Amino acid sequence: MKTKFISFQLVCSCFLLFLAADIVAQDSKIIEANDFFLDSPDSTKYAVIMVGPTVGDESKSKFRQWAFSLHDILARDYGYSTETISLLFDRGESQGAGAERIDGACDLQGIQQQFASLKSVVKTGDQITVFLMGHGSGEEEEAKFNIVGPDITGIQFAEILDGFEQQDIVIVNTTSASFGFSASLSSEGRVVISSTRSATEKYDPIFSRYFIEALDNRNGDRDKNSRVSMLEAFNYAKSNVEEFYEEQGRLASEHAGLDDNGDALFSLNPTTAEVDGRLAEIAYIDTLIDSSAGLPTAAVRLKGRMQELERSVFILRGRKADFLEADYWQQMEVLLIDLARATGQFNEQVNEQATQ
Repeated sequence: MKTKFISFQLVCSCFLLFLAADIVAQDSKIIEANDFFLDSPDSTKYAVIMVGPTVGDESKSKFRQWAFSLHDILARDYGYSTETISLLFDRGESQGAGAERIDGACDLQGIQQQFASLKSVVKTGDQITVFLMGHGSGEEEEAKFNIVGPDITGIQFAEILDGFEQQDIVIVNTTSASFGFSASLSSEGRVVISSTRSATEKYDPIFSRYFIEALDNRNGDRDKNSRVSMLEAFNYAKSNVEEFYEEQGRLASEHAGLDDNGDALFSLNPTTAEVDGRLAEIAYIDTLIDSSAGLPTAAVRLKGRMQELERSVFILRGRKADFLEADYWQQMEVLLIDLARATGQFNEQVNEQATQ
């Protein structure tokens, strides 16, 4: 994988552009009280892709393509490996092109076993991102993700995820009628994305297609920091879904929402100036250590420092109203200078390695 680097000038210009925007005060209690989504060299990121059964060859082929593409993008561009990506697909077929990617069936036993296995290896501070594709049904307590055999309810799946209190959790639920199931998973410190806003939106969403496209080649990287946050991926997918229906001249049959403050009230337009969007802005899919990049140890430490400083900039930016103007800019200046220095040192390390 070709590693991308950021120049001193680009760092300064990008962040000054962000700061020029009119920032609305936010209650950052969750972020202040906890170190959610704080990447470190000691943390590991895991992805679990769950694809339920579907009717018809066209739908099955579509879900298979999306699942395999997501699997490959995570491995190719984001530093994941066969040990950190799990794919539960339909009945767990073991034949056909790409079948080696499939780790098991998307049934209740397979899901329970997968998360039990994950529980045995995760550490405090690790991140788990769960992707759901396929069909959903029902609402509130009866909302379900359709799997092979008896369907799993949102409450049942929430109980499984509650066993990961020391890990950061992201759920990207792209199924039809996904809202009720997604709402059951809302919790403090979690980012939950739902491709629909109600149980009545039962047609197959295309949100998956564009969410995966946001990750592919980092298309969703709006702030040009060579990373894609959950907020960026959500907004990229949502915008493209809206354009799709407009171009088709059709009334949209899906409306995606995001919740990241644990109140189960999903925002259709999350931003860092709103209740939802603040945690998703610092939740990234990429791993700090990408073995394919071949970075020296010192460069990995600097990369971690850069990401930590960038995270601090985002959090301080959201707390602007909590400070006197002079104090705010003084703290921001320190962070931006430190970030630029760390970036310059990182580039020096990498360039020195390239010339050896």
